[in-house]
Amino acid sequence: MEEAAIGRRANCGSVGVMEAVGARTRAAGRRTRLPAASTEERSVRRRIKNEESAVFHSVVSFSPDPLPDRYYDKETSKPISFYFSSLEELLTWIPGAEDSFNVALEPLACRQPPLSSQRPRTLLCHDMMGGYLDDRFIQGCAVQNPYAFYHWQNIDIFVYFSHHTITIPPVGWTNAAHRNGVCVLGTLITEWKEGGQLCEAFLAGEEHSYQAVADQLVLIAQFFRFDGWLINIENSLSLAAVGNTPPFLRYLTSQLHQQVPGGLVLWYDSVLTSGQLKWQDELNTHNRVFFDSCDGFFTNYNWQEAHLERMLGQVGQRQADVYVGVDVFARGNVIGGRFDTNKSLELIRKHGFSAALFAPGWVYECLEKKDFFQNQDKFWSLLEHHLPTHSICSLPFVTSFCLGMGPRRVCYGQEEAVGPWYHVSAQETQPLIGEHQQAGDSGGWVKTQCCLQDAWHGGSSLLIRGQIPPQVGNMAVRLFSLNVPVPPKLFLSLVYKLEGNSDVRVALELTMGDAESCHIGGISALNAETNSRHSPRPLRVPPTKLTRWVGRCGQPLHGGWVQRCYEVSQQGCLLQDLFVNFSRPVGSQKDNFVCRLGEIQVVDASNPLVRLPPLQAVTVSQVHWQQATLEAEGASTGLQLSCTLHWSYLLSYATCFRIHCQRRTEGAAPGQQTPEPEKPTLLGLAFGNLYRVVDLAVAALGPGHEGRVDFLVEPVPKERFLVPQAEWGQATLLYSMPHSG
Repeated sequence: MEEAAIGRRANCGSVGVMEAVGARTRAAGRRTRLPAASTEERSVRRRIKNEESAVFHSVVSFSPDPLPDRYYDKETSKPISFYFSSLEELLTWIPGAEDSFNVALEPLACRQPPLSSQRPRTLLCHDMMGGYLDDRFIQGCAVQNPYAFYHWQNIDIFVYFSHHTITIPPVGWTNAAHRNGVCVLGTLITEWKEGGQLCEAFLAGEEHSYQAVADQLVLIAQFFRFDGWLINIENSLSLAAVGNTPPFLRYLTSQLHQQVPGGLVLWYDSVLTSGQLKWQDELNTHNRVFFDSCDGFFTNYNWQEAHLERMLGQVGQRQADVYVGVDVFARGNVIGGRFDTNKSLELIRKHGFSAALFAPGWVYECLEKKDFFQNQDKFWSLLEHHLPTHSICSLPFVTSFCLGMGPRRVCYGQEEAVGPWYHVSAQETQPLIGEHQQAGDSGGWVKTQCCLQDAWHGGSSLLIRGQIPPQVGNMAVRLFSLNVPVPPKLFLSLVYKLEGNSDVRVALELTMGDAESCHIGGISALNAETNSRHSPRPLRVPPTKLTRWVGRCGQPLHGGWVQRCYEVSQQGCLLQDLFVNFSRPVGSQKDNFVCRLGEIQVVDASNPLVRLPPLQAVTVSQVHWQQATLEAEGASTGLQLSCTLHWSYLLSYATCFRIHCQRRTEGAAPGQQTPEPEKPTLLGLAFGNLYRVVDLAVAALGPGHEGRVDFLVEPVPKERFLVPQAEWGQATLLYSMPHSG
């Protein structure tokens, strides 16, 4: 994107790419012999303990055993997302075991209206400092003040953009977007002289050349489970190459549609039918053939209203398939941008087109980091009038409002670890953010915003501030737009915390509609103001069959949180919106309130009764040892263990896995008791059936001693009820020093 590239910041977040190609994926879920690819792997020996667990043994060795740079960070050996820099890397790639780290766990959530409807859409093109920054760490990292996007209900498509030839979206973005019903595209970009040579290599020859490239792009999207591609050719093409570009797009689009349901291929406004590189800032006769060959057209940014008017004669019935580009950095001769981006959106929507917002991370890159959340909310609130929301339409619906980051980790009100963390895959479904005024001149208002200072589960919560006018008595704020057929019995739960000695009452409210009024595949009327809100009656105690799941209804929880539970029985209805209502007793003088929401659950009450599949076949492989100096004990040396855990589980039942460990030393001297194992320590979260343990501190050993580390894999069901530890998966690693002499 040539204009947007002018004056860009330095590419400070790139990751080097090596030409290693992984072996083909091994069958998952089977207790197969460990691969013997290295000296260290040959030192790992497995012994079956019983049908429920496995024991592995490793003799400590400090011989180097490097991991492939494409898949692991050179400095930390943590798994990373990656890209391809050349045509050769693309064409020689075959799915391998290491690639599994980057496969999205989260399927694209059902949403209404569907992307195929003709409602104008909103595309977000995420371009930030070259890409692959802290978001490249698949299992998260410790970082202060990272970037987060959370206005998902306002967008339809998320494009991960960089200036690498093949940009594969980091898996964290795919998981977070899919959880919020937003599809994700990668980018194929060619630029400058090198880009022209690459294009000639696959576009100027026979059809099998461009079909091979298209087949690889489809395979990549299918394997990593994202939804398609933005094709961005920004170099001139020969007549032969430009002549093959439309059939390349048609072939890519048709193959993607077959292999990736709902997949999309978009073309960026750059090259003309003559092969000349010349941005048009509109769809016209010079580039129409590319639009006709794929799913959509992304215009360049230097348009004026006249360009939009001319395009109306080109699009026919495909107005929503034209994404009018808006450079939020406001480079070039553009309308709006920055905090005036609403001026661009107003014109785009006036003419019925979709919008493509390029680099809205401007609020993070160019403004004060300490004010990031305020600036991000301000930016999106200015666009709110032009951004119709989409609605989630599947159950279970559970969110703890976690942004995938925070200053600490909290598990159901109890602090697990202190220190900054960032894990994009861990971001939960996000609510509507903004400030809402009471109609009329009562002075009532409610404002929602992200809160990192406190959390019920994860790293953050939703902070709601407001003012209840004396003459009104209550205020409500809509948090989610839904379009869910209600099962015969619905269970809801709300976890919240009021600040101070407030006498404000907090309750969930719903809007319900007749299922016959919902037209699947079209545009549904989701205006909450035209539907009556229902306030379900709270339960004093949960139904007996759900007590294992929901905890203590109406009673104080850890950290000062309170849980309210509700049960709704309905037939033939649609759940359309979720509100939280704040009310005060008659005669109360206090009218301001501050409330934190920790969790909302909406589930089919019969689902938690379904028996979960067992988590099986936990294995330990790729064991690597390092010597480490324990700073707390001066010059004493310890050991650092890195290894990869695999397991077998039906992933459709899980939202993630929590990985724990227990460490102890066995084989003590005669007469000494074997130390008791420590309490399980949380190592991190996995969003797939594997996890890389990195630099785990374990005890150094003396002669005749044997160390033991138990790894525990806790599945987290989509309904989020706690799975008893007896049902977790487990593997044990026993380690010892080599015999001297």
